[in-house]
Amino acid sequence: MKFKRSLTLALSAALALSLCACGGGQTGGSQSTPAGSTPQSPDPGLKVTMGQDVDVEVNQDNATEHLNSYEASTTGKWEAMFVPIEMEGRAIDMANFDLTPTAEELEAMKSEPAYGQKVLYYMSDGCTSGPVVADHLGYYTEAGLEAEGVKGTSYTEALGTSQATVAVGHIATMLVPITNGVDLTFVGGAHIGCKSIYVLADSDYNTTADLKGTTVSVPNGIGKSDYNITCLLLDADGINPQNDVTLTPVSADACVAAMERGEISGALLSDTYAYGMVKDGKLKCIRSLLDEDFAGQNCCVIAMNRTFTQENPVISKKIVQAVQKAHSYMRDNSEEATKLLLEQGWNGGDYEMNVMLNNSLQFGLAQDFTQTTLTDVVGRYIRLGLITSMDNVDEVMELAWNPVL
Repeated sequence: MKFKRSLTLALSAALALSLCACGGGQTGGSQSTPAGSTPQSPDPGLKVTMGQDVDVEVNQDNATEHLNSYEASTTGKWEAMFVPIEMEGRAIDMANFDLTPTAEELEAMKSEPAYGQKVLYYMSDGCTSGPVVADHLGYYTEAGLEAEGVKGTSYTEALGTSQATVAVGHIATMLVPITNGVDLTFVGGAHIGCKSIYVLADSDYNTTADLKGTTVSVPNGIGKSDYNITCLLLDADGINPQNDVTLTPVSADACVAAMERGEISGALLSDTYAYGMVKDGKLKCIRSLLDEDFAGQNCCVIAMNRTFTQENPVISKKIVQAVQKAHSYMRDNSEEATKLLLEQGWNGGDYEMNVMLNNSLQFGLAQDFTQTTLTDVVGRYIRLGLITSMDNVDEVMELAWNPVL
């Protein structure tokens, strides 16, 4: 059975929370396809211009209903959590887009200071690997650019110090640094969510309300993306993240043992990492960015050095086009993209699991969709005190959102 899947643009309180932080080694994906089914390619006759609304075909052979995270992880129907929800939505279709610069674009590119220099893309993996895939598939070359991958301690630092030109990463990681003066900006949408709050399967914790008075792990640290996401997940359910729970950093690989010792009650973990432990009956999920009230916003974005985009607007546009064409490939060719990520060491884990998890995401989110997400998220960050240096949504958006397409 197939249905049309799309992602809502409506600004609602419930949908404002999807700040995904896909950790290293996590998967990305496209149209949702449960494990064991065959991803469907788009109609080859479908002609969509860049930025036009796209209805994404979703194959749902093995599961016909999306389940919320708790129901899915406690009823033996774990895969149904990764079945996409029918929602109004948008995506950029770049699959057949010719990246070759027009005569006008080439003339403008030659006048920009970065012309002839290599595009330095940050080498992230999993669901943030769009810039890497773009190079592997030759899309930068097609766009008239020479590219090279770089690594560093973080993409935020690399972009902010011009050690990298472009990266895909998490709103939850980069938004606060932007407001604190880091020289980077968001230029396009990437994909939707992939992290959840997990507890021991045999525990009495079944909702976020049950976590009141307990300690929850935010693995990558206080003030970082896991902390920000957890605050928003709890806040969505009326739990005060500053007063009702204690948030503390415990590394992901130590969280289960810490739960078993009673040191923490739960943890925010990537679904890729936790998947096997749920299947084995060790963990259950009680709140997720894939729950219906979260799943309508993107979590990850394309980001660039802000000064670079100001000085090189046409080259910046060609870079983003190349990355979005890679996202279209990853969305439309889920099995092939998964194989590529695994073969190149840009992802880890079981193939079938990765295809399923990849398909719970939708790569290549449109500009207006991303702007809607960011506007709502910025307002919530200000309200929750996660952004402290600025208090005006429009002023933050002026820094954080500079679409180049």
